Amino acid sequence: MKFGVVVFPGSNCDHDAYHAVGSVLRQPVEFLWHDSSDLAGCDAIILPGGFAFGDYLRTGAIARFSPIMRAVERFANRGGLVIGICNGFQILLEAGLLPGAMLRNRHLRFLCRYVYLRVETTDTPFTSTAHRGQILKIPIAHMEGSYFCDQNTLADLQQNDQIVLRYTTASGELDDAANPNGSLAAIAGICNRQRNVFGMMPHPERAVEASLGSEDGLVIFHSIIDSLAHSTGRDAELKVSAPV
Repeated sequence: MKFGVVVFPGSNCDHDAYHAVGSVLRQPVEFLWHDSSDLAGCDAIILPGGFAFGDYLRTGAIARFSPIMRAVERFANRGGLVIGICNGFQILLEAGLLPGAMLRNRHLRFLCRYVYLRVETTDTPFTSTAHRGQILKIPIAHMEGSYFCDQNTLADLQQNDQIVLRYTTASGELDDAANPNGSLAAIAGICNRQRNVFGMMPHPERAVEASLGSEDGLVIFHSIIDSLAHSTGRDAELKVSAPV
């Protein structure tokens, strides 16, 4: 199995994602330039965090027109696994691959710190190795991370079990003080109805080594690898590097 990390002008978490997949999980991974339409035979696509095209107009508004995104959309429509992290989530929203939009954080400040997330569903290829209600400690780093949608869309997300992650306290309680950016319904991550496209604002690639303060992000990547292994009939071989 092979991962592709899309690189836009202004991406700054592409190497973080590449390191998490290639060096920590020791899976094949390749950078994919935004101006290409070739996904290089990848089995899963990562849209990383950063400031694609300087976040001009709106976050992700220009990046969604890159040639690579047409290929990503075709890949997703065929059932391919796509994860958008932070800016990548914003791009998926702008591209219409996920519903809703991102607003500026409620206190209009850039936030960079650890938060706690509750796994709301394990019925996705991105959380299949977690358990429902599991609490993950993963960092955020964003200015426009307040998820919003209309009430009909929110009702659909809830009815179809598409809300994958919510911001909570360390003990898993919903609390407005634990919702760092004011996201509607404390939403930190959602998937599409087909469950193969997933967007999350926190950065799992920055929580894959104990030396960074948390390894909880590994559950996201382990789930993807496990899901790919089952879909291809191959046994997953997780080669997590030893701590240094």
